Amino acid sequence: MEQTIYQRNELLQIADAVARDKGIDRDEILIAMEQAIQKVGCSKYGYEYDIRAHIDRKTGEIKLLRFMEIVETVVNETTQIDIEHAKLKKSNAILGDFIIDYLPPIDYGRVAAYTAKRIIVKKVHEIERQHQFFEFKNRIGEIVSGLVKRVEFGNVIIDLSRAEALLTKDNLIPRETFRIGDRVRAYINDVRQESKGPQIFLSRTHPQFMGKLFTQEVPEIYDGIIEIKKIARDPGSRAKIAVISRDSGIDPVGSCIGVRGSRVQVIVAELQGEKVDIIPWSSDPITFVVNSLVPAEVTRVILDEEVNRIEVIVSEDQLSLAIGRRGQNVRLASQLTGWNIDILTEDEESNRRTKEFKLRSDLFIEVLSVDDVIARLLIAEGFSSVEEIALVPLDNLIDIEGFDETTANDLQQRARDFLEERDKHDIKCSKELGVTDDLAKIVNLPSNVLLELGKNGIKTLDDLADLANDELIEIIGSDKLSLNEANDIIIKARAHWFDDQIDDQDKFNKEEIKIN
Repeated sequence: MEQTIYQRNELLQIADAVARDKGIDRDEILIAMEQAIQKVGCSKYGYEYDIRAHIDRKTGEIKLLRFMEIVETVVNETTQIDIEHAKLKKSNAILGDFIIDYLPPIDYGRVAAYTAKRIIVKKVHEIERQHQFFEFKNRIGEIVSGLVKRVEFGNVIIDLSRAEALLTKDNLIPRETFRIGDRVRAYINDVRQESKGPQIFLSRTHPQFMGKLFTQEVPEIYDGIIEIKKIARDPGSRAKIAVISRDSGIDPVGSCIGVRGSRVQVIVAELQGEKVDIIPWSSDPITFVVNSLVPAEVTRVILDEEVNRIEVIVSEDQLSLAIGRRGQNVRLASQLTGWNIDILTEDEESNRRTKEFKLRSDLFIEVLSVDDVIARLLIAEGFSSVEEIALVPLDNLIDIEGFDETTANDLQQRARDFLEERDKHDIKCSKELGVTDDLAKIVNLPSNVLLELGKNGIKTLDDLADLANDELIEIIGSDKLSLNEANDIIIKARAHWFDDQIDDQDKFNKEEIKIN
């Protein structure tokens, strides 16, 4: 009897020890033990029976039980009992309840003990892996620290004490190497449940790795006084980080740099010497773009919101700084601001404007049959196309110095006549190319766009519907078509696909009704 009590207490002690060591709830360990004992019991009495094991959570006493469900009609005699026979064993028996028989204790031999141990170890391992998955799944976006356990084909396996994590080669900063035993800090990028267990993926190249490092090093960021708005990185080489202060009395850039660069230098050292440009964030896109191009000094900026593009004009001596080595500076600035940035020197911009001015002037002289003076006057007033002259309110033309109502009417009529003739010509050419009428009618595209589509082999609605947004923009031109407009056109072109599906479904439903 004393030996039995000792064994029971020992069982609970083992469960407590494993729970402490693995960081798992004690009850989960005991459930795993019950499943192991249950399997041994089934091997002795038969797997066809509903045999269950129970360990008393206070005394450690093991009970092996056979359950039989009380049913109206018995289908399986090994797991079911009818209500009449059940009432002979249990007077208050009801349908759906169970008759429970206590089975004699099992005499655990060497094989049975080994089987139980193997099941318990497997279950504990499964529980541990499940805990690891949920623990690290909730920690995505954090920085962790661990020791290099091994390096395989450039990939680094890191021991995080309670789990292993993978730092793949493409998530390492270029040219950095680690040896077994090195301490590594990295960003938890993803946690996935795979067949071999939860897999923790780390990164040292992710932009937010830098963000988290700044959060650790700069108390004002940790406290929420300074906010990191955007980060762009070329890992191991250069990065730009945009910050803003919620307190007008605190300089966000100076706080991130620290006294004599003390704070930012810690981060630069962690990132293998990666240079960091700390930039004040601004809601004004022009100011933000100018700030993001440091260390270059910007002379002038031209904003085109329709195509999400900004032209930046710099002096000749600032061009190399603005572009950066292999275009790095302007590329990072573009990623940081979300704008497409074109860098031009003052001479290039002047030459381009002169060329554009001449092209527009020649166009107006030819199309509107006006002299050079009137053409230049129209350009000076901001007119850049014949369409603008044809569609602008007449008063806008009359207001031009030296223009009267007759002159304004005459110019506008000439512009409209030109566009009408051009549309007729484009429509004729597009039909000769095989562009179908439904493409023109349903999508309602301008005639010059239809002609351009036809030249590129887009002749039917299905041809247009098969295009991706960027393909359509490439055909028409980014200066004539925005991303949103391209989306709308393709959605309209695809609408008939769904109409056909609805018609087919209606036809199927009608045929089904006839059959019934």
